[in-house]
Amino acid sequence: MSIKKHWKQFIEWEAHEGVLLCLAAIFAIGLANSPFHVSYNNFIETLVEIRVGDLVVSKPLRIWVNDGLMAVFFLLIGLEIKRETLGEGHGAPSQFLFPAVAAAGGMAVPGMLYAWVNWDHPIALKGWAIPAATDIAFALGVLSLFGNRVSSDLKMFLLSLAVLDDLGAIVIIALFYTGNLSLSNILLAAATFSILVLFNRAGILRLWPYMIVGSLLWLFLLKSGVHATLAGVMIAFTIPQNIKQKNRTPPSLYLERTLEPGVNYFILLLFAFVNSGLPLQGLGPDSLLRPVTLGILAGLIVGKPLGIVSFSWVATRMGLISLPGKVTWPQILGVSFLCGIGFTMSLFIGSLAFALGGLDDRSDVRLGILTGSLVSGLIGAALLNGVLKRKGKNGSGLVDRLKKIL
Repeated sequence: MSIKKHWKQFIEWEAHEGVLLCLAAIFAIGLANSPFHVSYNNFIETLVEIRVGDLVVSKPLRIWVNDGLMAVFFLLIGLEIKRETLGEGHGAPSQFLFPAVAAAGGMAVPGMLYAWVNWDHPIALKGWAIPAATDIAFALGVLSLFGNRVSSDLKMFLLSLAVLDDLGAIVIIALFYTGNLSLSNILLAAATFSILVLFNRAGILRLWPYMIVGSLLWLFLLKSGVHATLAGVMIAFTIPQNIKQKNRTPPSLYLERTLEPGVNYFILLLFAFVNSGLPLQGLGPDSLLRPVTLGILAGLIVGKPLGIVSFSWVATRMGLISLPGKVTWPQILGVSFLCGIGFTMSLFIGSLAFALGGLDDRSDVRLGILTGSLVSGLIGAALLNGVLKRKGKNGSGLVDRLKKIL
């Protein structure tokens, strides 16, 4: 079989994005603990300067990735949320009730557990939202390992929960992780956003006007103290989605399809690479008991499943919601552990939480996220392996293939 055919099969595999992210993180950890660790640190801290006339923006590469390229990621997230919630052909909003309740619990309880662990540490307390996030690429990647044993209802539950989880993360970033605000730049950002809305109302379908004005929106937000990645979400919700021409692809869908390869195979991989370099020297079992690390571990491993299951179970008992389709409570428990895989979103919120300093060693954040995500993923996979029924003599997933080999 040719390399090209192998690569095509890998790309078509649902778990491939999570695998690539994992490899990028492992590569970064390897470099951070090798003789090349100085070169790695110099690379991620390389000063990159953009100059337009008298306007100069100079930041390290790591910050450009976190503040700049991740805005494109949030643009894609915004387009996906818009399509899932407002697009034609989707069910009534009631279909999101169960995932919405689950998502609320999956964000609230991890945050409260982290805060409880770090209540006497004011600086560490800034990271309360780190374990509230879910990395959908990894979570879906692990779920896809079970192939046809996963029902469409269970997969849709995880997808819907992830969409609402991303929306919650966006709100958290907007409300809690902003710097010193500049009123003049906020007003300029509001004016540019108004122009984008006018473009939408005027029925402008070409994308380049949105991109030009959207770039200005990002710049003004960067200078305003509001996190610049929110520009991506704001732009997404102004891109036309439902158009009258039946034979024309909606601009929002076209942009989503255009952005997906670059985001999945460049931006997220680069983000994982520049943020995952964890020096292992000096780390021991006691490192897991440091306040920040312990809070993240408690939030991801205990808080996520506890919040998702408890909130949804109580709401179900009260008659407010019902289990989606043929999904069972043991399956909900297994998926709730997969939601404890925070990784990219948790790393991103962690970079914001301690962006202004105060935390002596950022490795506490990375250690908590990487360890918590790994443990949550393993527990979730083990639970799902026990509760998901096989279809036929052999399942179609990687887990079943490995069992057959072993």
